[in-house]
Order: sequence, then structure tokens, then C-alpha cells
Amino acid sequence: MNLATFALIVTGVLLNAGAQLLLKAGVRPLGPLTVGWDTLLPTALRVLAQGPILAGLACYVVSVGVWIVGLSRVEVSLAYPMLSLGYVVNALAAWWLFGEALGPARWAGMALILAGVFVMSRS
Repeated sequence: MNLATFALIVTGVLLNAGAQLLLKAGVRPLGPLTVGWDTLLPTALRVLAQGPILAGLACYVVSVGVWIVGLSRVEVSLAYPMLSLGYVVNALAAWWLFGEALGPARWAGMALILAGVFVMSRS
């Protein structure tokens, strides 16, 4: 995988991770959501009225486009494991931005993910 292709794949991963973080930021002010047939439409409208939700959805759209370009250049069996980098990015960003806990098991899991991605990228 050359540097330009790697950059496309990582950009897609970062956009996807950013989308998750924006979605979380958008629902935080709303609190726990209750969805049922009688609350579906009002809840959807409340969610879609949040700017971070719309930005997160936009990130998803752009990430899919970037990902498609990346997949046109590299085998999916090599690209797809790179998506796991999103977990590491999200865990660290959620810890920093939202104060989410990162215990020893999560740190160990992130280290294993990074090692696995490194090994896969060298094949």
C-alpha cells in the first residue's frame, strides 16, 4: 500500500470516528432517548435538530466516498482491518472529550488492535 492509498484509508477511518464522536456529542444534551411508536417522530425531530448530529451524518457520507476510492486501490482484506483503528481513536477521544473511562483491559485491547493493524499493513 503506497502512502496516498494509506492516507485515503486513514482519512476514511478518521471521518468515521469523527462521525461517532459528533453523534455522541449531539445526543448528550438530549439524555437517554425513548423510542416507541408514539414517540418515534418527535424523538427523530429532536435528534435531527442537533447540529452535531447533522455534522456526524455528513462525516459518514464523506467517509463512504473516501472509503470507496480507497477500496478501489487496495484489497478489502487489507483495508477492512484498518477500520479497527477507529476504535482506538474513538476510545481516546471519548476519554479526552467526554471523560469516559479507559481501564487496563481497554488499554490492552487498543495495544492489540494497533499491533494487529501493524502486522496486517506489513503483509
